[in-house]
Amino acid sequence: MTGKKNETGPGTVLIDDINLSNSAVLLDVDGTILDIAETPLAVEVPSSLKKALKRLDERVGGALAFVSGRPLSEIDFLFAPLKLAAVAGHGAELRVNGVQESEPAYAPIGADLRHQFTAFASKHQGIILEDKGYSLALHYRRAPQHEEVVREAVAAACAKYPAASIEVLPGKAVIEVKSTAFNKGTGVRELMKHPPFRGRKPVFIGDDVTDEAAFKVLPEFGGLGFSVGRRLPGLAGTFAHPGEVRQWLHRVAGNDGAPHP
Repeated sequence: MTGKKNETGPGTVLIDDINLSNSAVLLDVDGTILDIAETPLAVEVPSSLKKALKRLDERVGGALAFVSGRPLSEIDFLFAPLKLAAVAGHGAELRVNGVQESEPAYAPIGADLRHQFTAFASKHQGIILEDKGYSLALHYRRAPQHEEVVREAVAAACAKYPAASIEVLPGKAVIEVKSTAFNKGTGVRELMKHPPFRGRKPVFIGDDVTDEAAFKVLPEFGGLGFSVGRRLPGLAGTFAHPGEVRQWLHRVAGNDGAPHP
């Protein structure tokens, strides 16, 4: 992991030098703390990672949260028995201090778009449709030869909707569609209003296009952003891969003797 600040700003920022007593740690999941798998539920969550997250949550007084495109129920399933604070569903869901906010006023993706995506996935072997309620994701990791076909199908299906209402998010062997009414940035902004996050400086680690909205709001709270696998302008540093993020989590949790993540 490099602690050097990207060339857009002066000085250096080492993530191991961050003062956790006044920081909130925010973590994307897929591609950040977990290695991406062929299917969303095929990811591996090491038991040592769960233990490190539990210790880190205690160390920061509960100011540890997932910031993920996954639904909250799926996050809980993967990280059970942990139930950390979370911005889930790209900002459509929020849980703080063990309490989930009342159902947000965001309508699920329209039935017509869902029907089109379902029909498309059924006709192309290796394409997986992930229905998150508030968003739809077409995964083509098992069929990379269909990338252009997937992009064209998504563009055609979304063409009838106003550009201001639908957002298309290209990711790592996936294209996701959701409402523009919310994103990870709006979710982080809401999260930071609540104790124990309120008054702390967020340290957010993310890897993909969907994380860019969260990176953009960090300056509002004096926070720092770290990317995984690629350099982005204005961020404090970069991790090479999720394994390096897991190593850092073990270190700050006081678990240096953990198995190599």
